[in-house]
Amino acid sequence: MEEVTEHNEPARRRFISPYRAIDTGLYFFKWIFLAVLTGGLGGAAGSLFALVLNGVTDLRQANDWLLWLLPVAGLGIVWSYRVLGQGNHQGTNLILEAALSQEDSAAGVSSVNIPVITGPLIFLATCLTHLTGGSAGREGAALQLGGSLGTVIGQILRLNSKDRIILVLCGMSAVFSALFGTPLAAAVFSLEVVSVGSMPYFALLPCLFSSCAGWVVAGRFGLTGLFFSLDAVPALSLSSGVGILGLGVLCGLLSILFCLTIHTAEQLYRKWFPNPYWRILVASALLLLLTWLSGTRDYNGASGILLTQSMAGQAVPWAFALKLLFTAVTLGGGFKGGEIIPTLCVGAAFGCLFANLTGLSPSLCAACGMMALFAGVTNCPLATLLLSVELFGSNGMLYFALVIAVSFVFSGYFSLYSSQRFSFSKYKAVSVNRPANHF
Repeated sequence: MEEVTEHNEPARRRFISPYRAIDTGLYFFKWIFLAVLTGGLGGAAGSLFALVLNGVTDLRQANDWLLWLLPVAGLGIVWSYRVLGQGNHQGTNLILEAALSQEDSAAGVSSVNIPVITGPLIFLATCLTHLTGGSAGREGAALQLGGSLGTVIGQILRLNSKDRIILVLCGMSAVFSALFGTPLAAAVFSLEVVSVGSMPYFALLPCLFSSCAGWVVAGRFGLTGLFFSLDAVPALSLSSGVGILGLGVLCGLLSILFCLTIHTAEQLYRKWFPNPYWRILVASALLLLLTWLSGTRDYNGASGILLTQSMAGQAVPWAFALKLLFTAVTLGGGFKGGEIIPTLCVGAAFGCLFANLTGLSPSLCAACGMMALFAGVTNCPLATLLLSVELFGSNGMLYFALVIAVSFVFSGYFSLYSSQRFSFSKYKAVSVNRPANHF
């Protein structure tokens, strides 16, 4: 029989204390209420955002002449941010910095302020970008919209800085889930993306409930999210395993190139064109030129057709490079949106190229390329694994796990988000507490 010592007896008494049980119950019901409230509002906002984006995308595809309005839309975006005092807005990095704030009054959310206008501004600017053919995604807007919403709810309810941090994460989870229809990945992504290697588990329950609430609300609006059907997944063998590992290595290196290209484009724009109005006019001209030279509109907007072509093994070999170039020109010049949908497109096109060169299944390689590049640029392997199951089903889960892990390692300390921090090393059992590499 285990001996009860003076050392562990107090711990046992604390464990069975009725006061502890009451505290746990209060925590549970408090955050169920706040999470569902935030998730419901975030789901409604995300659903409205998705419906508007779908509408403007359909409108652009039916009217090619809208591409010529890129300069007008760009000037409108810059003007609205400047007139509302958000000319130096950091975008998604601001949301991550708010979530990174420590839970004490000296470095709480109040020290990293998320303006209320962030949500409406990114909503409008992203829609204008997609309407006129800028190459961008929507998840950057989702994180900003959700983080802004969580901040507003926290202010209205007069919550302390600790609770506001959790609401920021809940808002991010809810809107992300509503847009993509992936509640599990959305919840874990919001926790994992902030500080690599150190997940804030205190927000796991609230983020999960908020994400599920957002997903349910989106379903009520008729949004079903993304899902792709894989061809028959081959049994894992030595040849297929080595091939997928090779794809993981290449996608890890491609992740570095992706991050460097996005960040370098932004810095070159700022160096050569300090005036934001000139920057976005130059970006508009470059996008028009690139569209004309490519001879297709497949790289404008979210490029959903590129995902379809890649899964079928029909994407042209240079598609991944063109999509990356279009995205860097768009976002670096000041248009708004996100990098994740372009990341998935680049990864899928690269996976398609790899499959055509190696003779592996195009749909499997395209799917693995999507997940490997996503893990590499966001440094969120657990969220990516969940995302793979929600997007493709569980048949290829072993392949996804392998390619995600390899890409995560080979992508180093590079990230799409300059405010992302690495709490622990990717290669050693040591704490590093360092920012992501960016140029």
